[in-house]
Amino acid sequence: MLVSSRKPNLAAGLGLFEKWLSLWVALAILAGLLLGNVAPGVFAALAAIEYASVNVPVALLIWAMIFPMMVAVDFSSLRRVGEKPKGLVLTVAVNWLVKPFTMAGLAVLFFETVFAGLIDPADAQQYIAGLILLGAAPCTAMVFVWSQMTKGDPNYTLVQVSVNDVIMVFAFAPIVAFLLGVTDISVPWETLLLSVLLYVVVPLIAGALTRRALVRRGGAVEEFTAALKPLSVIGLLLTVVLLFGFQGRVIVEDPLLIALIATPILIQSYAIFAIAYAAAWAWRVSFPVAAPCALIGTSNFFELAVAVAIGLFGLGSGAALATVVGVLVEVPVMLSLVAFANATRSRFPE
Repeated sequence: MLVSSRKPNLAAGLGLFEKWLSLWVALAILAGLLLGNVAPGVFAALAAIEYASVNVPVALLIWAMIFPMMVAVDFSSLRRVGEKPKGLVLTVAVNWLVKPFTMAGLAVLFFETVFAGLIDPADAQQYIAGLILLGAAPCTAMVFVWSQMTKGDPNYTLVQVSVNDVIMVFAFAPIVAFLLGVTDISVPWETLLLSVLLYVVVPLIAGALTRRALVRRGGAVEEFTAALKPLSVIGLLLTVVLLFGFQGRVIVEDPLLIALIATPILIQSYAIFAIAYAAAWAWRVSFPVAAPCALIGTSNFFELAVAVAIGLFGLGSGAALATVVGVLVEVPVMLSLVAFANATRSRFPE
């Protein structure tokens, strides 16, 4: 059980994997493109391994990514939701009342208007769907890294993440379905709900039970999650290889596509941070709470977005590709925002 006098060491710093995440993802993308063009039959065989519209190999990889993060979430921290309510109000408002809708708006603006002459309309709808999934999934695990880099309050960050995870269980599917419906994209409700069950509810319950067992036996949760980190890393990189392997021919024929998808993601990231950070400054929120509050809304739970995109639209879909591009651009963006937050620390009350 979390003790308020002991700050959890959920992120000892930016490790080798986190620091160079964009590089590893870029290398995985190159590997996927190469293999997808050299051995397309292998990827076709992997795509055929499905059950109830869920690709089994990718599902296993996604669980490998998500499970360590879910073990790190301590729901006992929810008892302190009333402490420092301003930061929590801002986190919930930005993540669930602003971010999904601005991402959807930017996706429609760019792919139906700005880039209309560059992309086939059917493909544009797929990219819009992928961006909607990114916008509706606030970050979970990497937030602890960004919080530590800004010397944020680790206990309060834990409260924010726990609250977001609880909300995600109930709000993710309805918000995604609503936004997909508004953009005239067909919503397979059964597949959407199955994806939320498989990639949010089940891992969350498994993580909570594992954490509880570790605490009862006197085990260190941080050491356990650290030991699982290589499994999470492998899961992420292999998922990227598979996704880009399926998209290999399309991307080789149109390399500009990655830049087009990244454009609204970059605009969204900086805009959401500006909204949350400025609101925290105006509301006189202390910096150790304000910085993680803004960074949570900026970052994405890309593992969930990737998994649901695959479940809804398939491994070779434009929606799945859009969510993976989100992985590629996230770390450079977040590092720049961490640097900005640290440079403006003096503007906030401590």
